[in-house]
Amino acid sequence: MPKVNGNEIRPGFILEHDGGLWAAVKVNHVKPGKGGAFAQVELKNLRDGRKLNERFRSEDKVERVTLENKDQTFLYETDGRLVFMDSETYEQTEIDAELLGDRRPFLQDGMMATVEYYGDEALNVQLPQKVRCQVVDTEPVQKGQTAANSFKPAILDNGVRIMIPPFIGPEEFIIVHTELMEYSERA
Repeated sequence: MPKVNGNEIRPGFILEHDGGLWAAVKVNHVKPGKGGAFAQVELKNLRDGRKLNERFRSEDKVERVTLENKDQTFLYETDGRLVFMDSETYEQTEIDAELLGDRRPFLQDGMMATVEYYGDEALNVQLPQKVRCQVVDTEPVQKGQTAANSFKPAILDNGVRIMIPPFIGPEEFIIVHTELMEYSERA
């Protein structure tokens, strides 16, 4: 595994630190007036979800891990476990549903997702960046409401509440950005 200096850590890097696998969530490079520069890094454990704030000096060496990405089809959920199938080998993989957190409602049956593996262990699931959803409930369209940055609340077919532009009505399909959990465009 390649080693990187503490000042080369970027958000999204997977690091082997303190005997575990950690994802760098936030990185803040600090250059104090006195003393050496360092990177203040917020890490998230990929196995149990714990968070850790760590300080790395530029001369510190950290192991950077690369995960293997495989596109897999989501089949179903059972007892809090998500079941994915490899399209080529038809092998099935179970992953803890809590791994997706707030993004879980956007996972739909038959959807292709990217499962990240470390050896044979499935650690993370990347959903498609944009997903098509239907607006179930929202306020009616009001004539003359054309302000560029006005939004209204809406409930989607998967139960998620988001803010949408005033010209979108009930029963319309929209595209939702899964990482930001916000309206992207009309479908």
